[in-house]
Amino acid sequence: MRMIESWLIDDGSGAPVSSDTVREMLRARIDKGQLETWLASSSGRLLAFVTNHERAMMSLLDDEADPGEHAVDPEAVGSSEGFVLSNGQHDEYPNEDTVPLEEAFRILSHILGGGSWPPDSSWTVDR
Repeated sequence: MRMIESWLIDDGSGAPVSSDTVREMLRARIDKGQLETWLASSSGRLLAFVTNHERAMMSLLDDEADPGEHAVDPEAVGSSEGFVLSNGQHDEYPNEDTVPLEEAFRILSHILGGGSWPPDSSWTVDR
């Protein structure tokens, strides 16, 4: 069992985020055109989140050097464009390597509140 971590948006603002506030905070960032968000935990873990408004790529890393693990949608087909990184890069991902945006918010809330993936979600280890 993981210890309870505190999380913040890793953009220099140090804005704390919790399982109760993550959806609203990320939705506000997305509405402003900030499609990539990094969250950092008090234990050094990182959570990368990038969306195209419909789907999200989410990676959970133990530290900066860790390849981590990412949420997947094994039944999804095709690919999606429009994932814009903060450096201006536009990415396209296979849909199986992303999840619908509302599912991403649910997964994020669970990770921030409990420290791990929801038991009913799918993810793959990239290590």
